Amino acid sequence: MTEPQRRKTWQRAAVQEALEATEEFVSAQTLHARMRDDGSPIGLTTVYRALAALAEHGDADSLQSEGEQLYRACSPMHHHHLICRRCGLTVEIEASVVESWAKDVAAEHGFTEPSHVVDVFGLCTDCSLHRY
Repeated sequence: MTEPQRRKTWQRAAVQEALEATEEFVSAQTLHARMRDDGSPIGLTTVYRALAALAEHGDADSLQSEGEQLYRACSPMHHHHLICRRCGLTVEIEASVVESWAKDVAAEHGFTEPSHVVDVFGLCTDCSLHRY
């Protein structure tokens, strides 16, 4: 069965463009506020739906932080993140050790085709130096 064609609306394109202009993970509310400040008429519900669709199709990373879903435009290749708990700075990292570990642990327990998500939270250099 083939995947249904995604509708390419101007609203979804605008949300994707706004997300791509943001370096850190952001909530739908934060992204919506930025878009509204820039004059966009797009509603918050539309931003939520567009972000969920972008994440579902691999055009955005999504993570849960303090009970809130956050989003960030991402590269299409499998990767992991280092995320600053204070300022939100996010760095995409490749972690071959994690890939090997995930395959080994899955195989050890009889699992095949493992997938995983690894996000490492800490303080970036600036936040470590300027504790406030």
